[in-house]
Amino acid sequence: MINVDDINEAWGWSGLNAVEVLGANAFGNLIIRDEEGRFWRLRPQDLCCEPVADSREAFDALAYNQDFLNDWYMPEVVRLAELTLGPLTDDRKYCLKIPSALGGHYGRDNLATVPLPELIRFSGEGAQQFDDLPRWN
Repeated sequence: MINVDDINEAWGWSGLNAVEVLGANAFGNLIIRDEEGRFWRLRPQDLCCEPVADSREAFDALAYNQDFLNDWYMPEVVRLAELTLGPLTDDRKYCLKIPSALGGHYGRDNLATVPLPELIRFSGEGAQQFDDLPRWN
């Protein structure tokens, strides 16, 4: 697993001040609780980290939201990654070589494995670079 210091170093610029990691999926997505009791989802493949619930009650309700659960478990993509790369070892997660935020797709040729801390650091640095770009209206 990854510690909150690594997450805060990579993603603190986004407003996240992580105090606890509640879970991780096969693609390194994380559910994180912040110091204010909000729950965040970090999606490295999308270069995105954003709140998904403002309270424990709202977070618990996500356990009954089929769209959220399907998006979290990513069954089709995980199956493709397992067939392409084999099962994960304890220290690695599946990832996209080119993140979807940069035009990457969930295809065999764009899948890899990586240690979770590296994935979180890379995605945080990439997302911050895009956040610093001027907005076009």
